[in-house]
Amino acid sequence: MGRALAASAALSALVAVCGCTAQGADGGHHLPVRIQLPGSSTTKSGGDGKSSATPAPARAANVLWAPGDSGMDVRELQARLRQVDWLFDGPTGTYDDLTEQAVAGFQGKRGLPKTGQTDRVTWQRLVKMTHEPGKWDLYLMGGQPAGAPDPRCLTGRVLCIDKTSRTLRWMIDGRTVSTMAVRFGAQYTPTHDGEFQVYWKARNWVSTLYHSPMPYAMFFSGGQAVHFSYDFSMRGYAGGSHGCVNVRDEAAISSLFAQVRTGDKVVVYK
Repeated sequence: MGRALAASAALSALVAVCGCTAQGADGGHHLPVRIQLPGSSTTKSGGDGKSSATPAPARAANVLWAPGDSGMDVRELQARLRQVDWLFDGPTGTYDDLTEQAVAGFQGKRGLPKTGQTDRVTWQRLVKMTHEPGKWDLYLMGGQPAGAPDPRCLTGRVLCIDKTSRTLRWMIDGRTVSTMAVRFGAQYTPTHDGEFQVYWKARNWVSTLYHSPMPYAMFFSGGQAVHFSYDFSMRGYAGGSHGCVNVRDEAAISSLFAQVRTGDKVVVYK
């Protein structure tokens, strides 16, 4: 989107259990994402690309985005504000109070009117100071749409884990019960690909190797497990695990842990 606007100018045994503690950035390739500027239609695009018939509130002609807006354009705005240390949460894709405050702070620092709305001058100044966000900059804390499930996920009770979209689907007989964002092992401690079974569950497990908490652990391959990660909940994809599948939404994995049984299938693919 930034480029489009610039061009238009005016537009094995439990003792071997891994700890899955946070490592440095996982070195994943950041794919460029092109975002379209919002059109003149009153139909807004949601965070996952779904449209809504709710008309946008009245605003000045030169304002691109304002509180209450949502979509991929807002997600990129937030990612760029993070680059210049004016925003620390998200991106979420929703122009909330924190985004409004960050925009106002950015404007005031540069002698622009502190409206908290992103007008063309504010946006162009921000674009000049930042680089185009990669895919996982835009989805740093999760929220990306899930990809199509692997065919092995379409029968039985399955934890269907997609490395490409970084999502976990809990599926029963081909029906998706729930979906959540997940994080994987870092470069030198990759999460295993393949088909497995949940062989052991532990609600309050602590790693015997790294002495780090692994709540709601569901082990499927040696010491690798699906579990809640405090680090993922705080830092998002800026970190990585020692091979486990991290979940950042504690309420979601608590519900999942209660439903999953020993012997349920686990499919990890990309």
